[in-house]
Amino acid sequence: MSNVIVKVADSEEFPAIQAIRKSVFQEEQGVDPDLDFDGEDETCDQLIASLDKEYVGTARIRYLNQTTAKIERLAVLPMARGYGVGKKIMQKALEVIDSKNIPEVLIHAQDYIKALYQQLGFQQEGELFEEAGIRHVKMRRKLK
Repeated sequence: MSNVIVKVADSEEFPAIQAIRKSVFQEEQGVDPDLDFDGEDETCDQLIASLDKEYVGTARIRYLNQTTAKIERLAVLPMARGYGVGKKIMQKALEVIDSKNIPEVLIHAQDYIKALYQQLGFQQEGELFEEAGIRHVKMRRKLK
C-alpha cells in the first residue's frame, strides 16, 4: 500500500471528496453535515489522495487572506490509515500554499493527531478547545 498519489482535485472528483468526508466526519465522528459542508468548499483548493487508484483521503486549503492559509477537513478512510496518507496530503497542501507565496499556515488539529502536525513543523498555540464536539488545538507554521 505505498502507491499514494495526492493532487489538487478537479470538480469531477468532488463527489469522491464528499463521500470521504461524509464517511469520516459524519458517520465515524458524528459531525453535523452542516458543519462539515459549510459553504466554503467552492473557494478552497481541494486535495484528493488515492491509494492503488482508489480515493482514500482529502483535505482542503482555505485562503484566509494574502498571508495566511488554513488547512481543513483532513480525512483518511479507515482502511488507508497507518500508511502515511495523511502526512502526504499535508505535505502536498504545504507545497500548494508555498507555491502561492503565502507565508503562514493555520490548522485546528484534532487533539489525538497533533503529533502528525508537530512532525511537519506546526507549533501549538493556546489551550485545547471544542469544535464540532471534538477536542482540537490551534497550530501554526511559518513557511517563509
